[in-house]
Amino acid sequence: MNYLSGKKVLVTGGAGFLGSIVVRELRKKRCRSIFIVRSRDYDLRRMQDVRRLLRDARPQIVVHLAASVGGIGANRQNPGRFFYDNLMMGVQLMEVSRLSGVEKFVAIGTICAYPKFTPVPFKEQDLWIGYPEETNAPYGLAKKMLLVQAQTYRKQYGFNAIYLLPVNLYGPGDNFSETSSHVIPALIKKCCDAIRRGETSITVWGTGKPTREFLYVDDAARGIVLATEKYNDTRPMNLGSGKEISIRELAGLIATLTGFRGKILWDTSQPDGQPRRRLDISFARKAIGFSAKVGFEEGLKKTIAWYRREVMPRNAAEGGNR
Repeated sequence: MNYLSGKKVLVTGGAGFLGSIVVRELRKKRCRSIFIVRSRDYDLRRMQDVRRLLRDARPQIVVHLAASVGGIGANRQNPGRFFYDNLMMGVQLMEVSRLSGVEKFVAIGTICAYPKFTPVPFKEQDLWIGYPEETNAPYGLAKKMLLVQAQTYRKQYGFNAIYLLPVNLYGPGDNFSETSSHVIPALIKKCCDAIRRGETSITVWGTGKPTREFLYVDDAARGIVLATEKYNDTRPMNLGSGKEISIRELAGLIATLTGFRGKILWDTSQPDGQPRRRLDISFARKAIGFSAKVGFEEGLKKTIAWYRREVMPRNAAEGGNR
């Protein structure tokens, strides 16, 4: 019998992009019950709501996925909100979970917690060698405090909290908002919209030189559930694909896969963000047997198909040239 069989699990953000897939993976493990937290019912920034949540759900395991997050533009516009919301949600939830007798807490961090000039590939032990990239720092530092909390709570209280560091995620169900999406959905939207409108160019922020690593959402969910089931230690754990691509190459690849044949223009007045991102994923492979299964082009094709099937018709119905 696996560890999760028969357990009561609470998942914050369980109705979201990553959360819905995590819930699906947990169901495969035959959990006794899965309590999906919705922001309309519980505001995790408010201590009274967090206490009420733990009384209502009475979980044995908490998987904390909920976050206030966005791309570079959203981070520049909302640094205070992203810092406060993410810090308060995580810190209060872990504290009340400890006081409520939760047996395991799974905290989901962010690659934005790594220092701006971390040697590539990023190793877990390098998390503290410098300050994060400035545009993402408030969000990254708020999430990073959950690692400190998990480690100190284990030391003082014997509380079993683990901390996972997934790389940038993508896939069907991602956020395609013009104001808060990350780079892959933003590029897919730009290319598909340009084709629909008959436009001959798209404009992308920055120089295109930075590199990023991406993990398909189904792989990320599988890694999180594997760690929930098998991992119980203080060391943070990277979850990624181990493969790196420049933003310029990414834009060209998405243009090809969507069928956009126009020009890609680069707005170099806008920031690039962190220069490079690629994780060392050897620890996750050794500790829990995790590795990515979905190839990058395969994942992009699935994401593009989902966007065209689910989002474009809705946007057209709501207002045409959005």
